[in-house]
Amino acid sequence: MTSPATAFPSERFNGTERYVATDGLKMAVNAALALQRPLLIKGEPGTGKTMLAEEVAAALGRPLLQWHIKSTTKAHQGLYEYDAVSRLRDSQLGDEKVRDIGNYIVKGVLWRAFESDEPVVMLIDEIDKADIEFPNDLLRELDRMEFHVYETRQTIQAKHRPLIIITSNNEKDLPDAFLRRCFFHYISFPDRDTMRRIVDVHYPTLAQDVLSAALDTFFSLREAPGLKKKPSTSEFLDWLRLLMNESIDARELGGDGELPVLAGALLKNEQDLSLLRRLAAMTRAGQRR
Repeated sequence: MTSPATAFPSERFNGTERYVATDGLKMAVNAALALQRPLLIKGEPGTGKTMLAEEVAAALGRPLLQWHIKSTTKAHQGLYEYDAVSRLRDSQLGDEKVRDIGNYIVKGVLWRAFESDEPVVMLIDEIDKADIEFPNDLLRELDRMEFHVYETRQTIQAKHRPLIIITSNNEKDLPDAFLRRCFFHYISFPDRDTMRRIVDVHYPTLAQDVLSAALDTFFSLREAPGLKKKPSTSEFLDWLRLLMNESIDARELGGDGELPVLAGALLKNEQDLSLLRRLAAMTRAGQRR
């Protein structure tokens, strides 16, 4: 068997029909494949970080395993968990299966990735939600592609090195030792032309005058001073879907001095709504002078 530490994959990611990947992002995925290092992806929420893993897996023809991180997630849960409570209960009931402790070992996502008969894409989503020690606790396993199961005295070694894609929303800094082991890419917020390409993928029949007016409104909102939460790409797509459902035409989208129709798809808190109402009122007052 080829060692997972020395295999050099010939696969390349060239994007998919459903996902608009920039040249820089495609290069980052291919660099992670070549270096056999985790790919750390940062960017604003809603810029397609999680979807990237799904599309890379589809493009490479690999299974996708996902580990969505919460504030309470611990690194060992990605390896395995020992269900001592179930074993105690079964022992009290006289169940014969208590004789084999392996019956109470619950495999984590890393274990399933390591034992897979084919290379997988593994997503570790929103790693910055976990405790600051979480990334460091995974360093050895990600480096050596193996870990020890103390309860059964097994060593689990990866049959194939998975492509690990890690996303972060920059809620907290990640340790330097962890960063050194990753290839890093920041997904910049799409410019107007890239956003058009993204919309064309999702809504190819959208009228161009509606799209142009919607883009004007969307980017104006993102540039509004003092906005607490700027609308994201995914929220823009949701808004466009509503515009299509309601048959809103370009003239109804409003211009300067007006809140956008169906603004609740774009603005998600009362502070930003109040701010935009004040700015709209000031604009209207200036126009009357």
